[in-house]
Amino acid sequence: MTSETGGVPIPTGCAAALQPNSVDVVYTWVDDSFPGYAETLRAHATDSRDTNPNRTRDNLDLLRYSLRSLEACMPFVRKIHIVSCRPQVPAWLDAGHPDIRIIHHDQIMAPELLPTFNSFAIVSHLTRIPDLSPRFLYFEDDMLAFRPLKLEDFSAADGRAKVFLEKRAAPVMSQLDPASSSPWNLALARANHVLKAAFGAKAFSYLAHGPQLIDRDLFARMCERFADDIATTRRSRFRAHGNVPPEYLYPHFALETAMAIRADSSDVRRMTGYASLENWYAWTWLQLRRLEWRKPATITLNDSFGNTPNPRVVAHVRKTLERWFPVPSRFEKTVHADGTSASR
Repeated sequence: MTSETGGVPIPTGCAAALQPNSVDVVYTWVDDSFPGYAETLRAHATDSRDTNPNRTRDNLDLLRYSLRSLEACMPFVRKIHIVSCRPQVPAWLDAGHPDIRIIHHDQIMAPELLPTFNSFAIVSHLTRIPDLSPRFLYFEDDMLAFRPLKLEDFSAADGRAKVFLEKRAAPVMSQLDPASSSPWNLALARANHVLKAAFGAKAFSYLAHGPQLIDRDLFARMCERFADDIATTRRSRFRAHGNVPPEYLYPHFALETAMAIRADSSDVRRMTGYASLENWYAWTWLQLRRLEWRKPATITLNDSFGNTPNPRVVAHVRKTLERWFPVPSRFEKTVHADGTSASR
């Protein structure tokens, strides 16, 4: 159901949804060092791109620091849902905390789709999480809040979500070689194809890296509108040619149906920051210092280490994260002097 505001339909209840303690955060998380995971992944992989460790490595404990950042900067969050494959749970996490939910893939995905190593397939199921708030913030596990935030930072005055886009256009299929292009770029190109078929020929921009405010019902409508492509994506155990990334398709769908607004360039710069963590120490050091200088509201630290992370760079990033967010969140187990741990 919608209501009219200034001639533009918006979801009924948007204003009510944007109140403290009414919005959840959803993370997708994986740790390829968990016993048996890497072996299962390799058993199903058919392409060298399927085993890219940048997408599955957890050597920085970024989720731990992201939760610390929520505690420090986003006190308005109601519940936190961490989506992972069974039986993965971070060793340091107090999974029994009342404000945390561990959601395993088999709780929201059909058995024939599992195991899956396709983040697009997983994200397409997020709205099936039990007891999920009507509107929620989707965080990838490499995203952190970097300074105090309000719910209003993610939405316009009328309640519609802000979409944070870059200026450059995302790729189209004619620019790509399916045999060599990354599965991410191929998926963007497929999404642009279906968006153009639905809403007319135009260029669609890359998303700026950062959390997204998602309306659960609108996301479900998007999945219905593009049912064939979503079904194809869900059946793919790995990112593949013909997939669509729901986290890219959704904000563009929301914009094209007037259910979201495009943030202006100054707001994009204020809200989003990005660093590619690479094995060249000087480059990664410079990017982290630039984030400290810019102080965007949220940051994304993308793993670009390849097969062999540089230990010096890893140590520097971990030291930096500990300096940025030194206070454990209420979701971490207390570690005693004898090495044992317990809930806080």
